[in-house]
Amino acid sequence: MIPATRETNRPSPRPELEDGVKILVDINESSRESSMSKTPEGTKELQQSHSQTEKDVFSEEGGANFRTLSWPYAAVIFAKMEHTSSDNTNWHIAQSTVALMAQDWTSIVARDWSGGNLKWVAATRNYAEFTFIFTWVVCGGVTKLAFTIALNAVSSHAMCTVAFGAIAYFIIASAASIPKLKDLSWIAWVGFASIVAAILTVVIAVTQRERPAAAPQTGPYDLGFKALPPAGTTFAAAWSAALAIFSSSANTPAFLPVISEFKKPQHYFRSVYVSMGFINAAYFSLGLTMFAYCGKWIASPALGSGGPTIKIISYALAIPGLVAGAVITIHIAAKTLFVRILRNTVHLEGNTRTHWFAWFGCTYGLGLISWLLAEAVPFFNSLVALIGALGFAPLGVCLPALFWFHMHPGYRRGTWKQKTAWVLHAGMFGAGLFTLVVGTYAVINEIIDQYKNKQVGEAFSCADNSI
Repeated sequence: MIPATRETNRPSPRPELEDGVKILVDINESSRESSMSKTPEGTKELQQSHSQTEKDVFSEEGGANFRTLSWPYAAVIFAKMEHTSSDNTNWHIAQSTVALMAQDWTSIVARDWSGGNLKWVAATRNYAEFTFIFTWVVCGGVTKLAFTIALNAVSSHAMCTVAFGAIAYFIIASAASIPKLKDLSWIAWVGFASIVAAILTVVIAVTQRERPAAAPQTGPYDLGFKALPPAGTTFAAAWSAALAIFSSSANTPAFLPVISEFKKPQHYFRSVYVSMGFINAAYFSLGLTMFAYCGKWIASPALGSGGPTIKIISYALAIPGLVAGAVITIHIAAKTLFVRILRNTVHLEGNTRTHWFAWFGCTYGLGLISWLLAEAVPFFNSLVALIGALGFAPLGVCLPALFWFHMHPGYRRGTWKQKTAWVLHAGMFGAGLFTLVVGTYAVINEIIDQYKNKQVGEAFSCADNSI
């Protein structure tokens, strides 16, 4: 912590922090920063200084205090973001590391990202914000699509699927319009409990069957475990499947905007340890169990893998979880767009007409886009893979590497350990860029092939999408 000073040639102090310490910032502080950054202790103190002196997105003195989120509520929001019905334990462990790095990025976002004092910042900032909003809008569309599948499964297709989608849009956009994450967290608690109950129901059910529900019920069958892809697997199909798994566990970039509403940002790590610890354990145990008993016969979404009766039960249990997942994704995307529109104005936290018009416009507008996208691209796996290529590859792989380079500018010419770390992060950036370009190409080709082979339904179709 940097102590307060009594020098008269400095600007007036910033508002008091939670511990009562006041920070005074020198206008010409660059030389001090340069000398401090040469030692580990100085670097740590400098990072603390930046995180405390730079203007936060939300203050605790505005008309609406958004800084109300405690770490237990944040933990369940993080867990709901990450918890889906796919599995990739190794990638979850890697993304846990990315999540732990996120708090270090906040000083960069506050100091350099907002100020735009680096040549690459403006273009990267605009691209990243657009990609972030696009990714979470598409995620909302995927969850809306799963919601319509659940409604069709539970009701035996009692209504046109487009009508189910419209109902889902209204419910999700309305709930996502709750302004504060703290007030939204109860939906995450209920949704997380319901999705866990649904997944446990399916996992227990598949272990009690003699063979997977989707496998031939008579004669021999094969679970499909092979070291190499089966004959006839195209490059596009293989990449699409890999990206679907990648997307299931690459949601940690969304942790960054949640930090802005923490009551005590220093408790961020508690939320990450609790949520990612549970998620890694659940993916390792439940995911492996599902694949061990179902193999290639696992359904998509996986809740349909237990047979017709279990399918209805599991989807009924999962409905609150699907709603909660879509609500959080639309809320995060809308909050990002909302802050971009109103940042540095009195309307951001003021109880004004502009504030509420902009907020409801963001939630209902982005919710509408996500619904239209889900109706226009009515196939679950390819939509998930598209998110992985266009969204999570740059946000979850490339951007963390860029932040790391900015935080460690001297590593490329440092010790051999520092050079090794630099090379590994360069490889990380290259892998993300490769996934972005090649993955997008593969997914688009896979979607074209699906339409050519009539493997998917029509856009805005009333047909039952739960079959």
